[in-house]
Amino acid sequence: MTAPMHLPTFFVRQRITMMVNRYEIRGVGPDGGEGELIAFAQQKRMKLREEIIFYSDETRTRQVFSFKARQKLDVHAEHDVYDEHGQALGGFSKEFGKSLLRSTWQLHGPGYSAKGQERSKFVAILRRVWTMIPYLGDVWVPFLFHFDFTDNETGQPVMTSQKGIAIRDKYTISVPDPRIDVRVAASMAVALDALQSR
Repeated sequence: MTAPMHLPTFFVRQRITMMVNRYEIRGVGPDGGEGELIAFAQQKRMKLREEIIFYSDETRTRQVFSFKARQKLDVHAEHDVYDEHGQALGGFSKEFGKSLLRSTWQLHGPGYSAKGQERSKFVAILRRVWTMIPYLGDVWVPFLFHFDFTDNETGQPVMTSQKGIAIRDKYTISVPDPRIDVRVAASMAVALDALQSR
């Protein structure tokens, strides 16, 4: 089974402003670097029910997909991904208990379910210890954390998120599994940044 819209590789770049976090989803250019804009996402801060809308471009005139939490302010919240017509494409949720030491997510869609974890257990623990050190924990450190998603039945890789070295967060997303729609993959990739500290 192949998703209606599958993209094996794309990039996510974060742009921070005063009131919102913004994300650019870009394809791969002819040189292997960032190509054309696929979607532009905006996250409003301080919302009771997390929702991020993806638009066709920065004018935000056409919504192309979105994801929204089912529950309000819940660390266990399940998030559903919708197409531009409001039809469900898949979803994801954070496994709160397992995420206390190493962030763990569940991702699902038609014909698949997968688990994603921080690749390095050492970096995962170091990030948590760093934030607990008085004064020092307030100093921003660009920890490079990567996520690997594997199929719950076969253990085969289905998606990876590789964080690059940059002042603003930048990720390379690889989706070898053709069952995963790029809209679900992009939503998961943005959530790994936007919801990571929750």
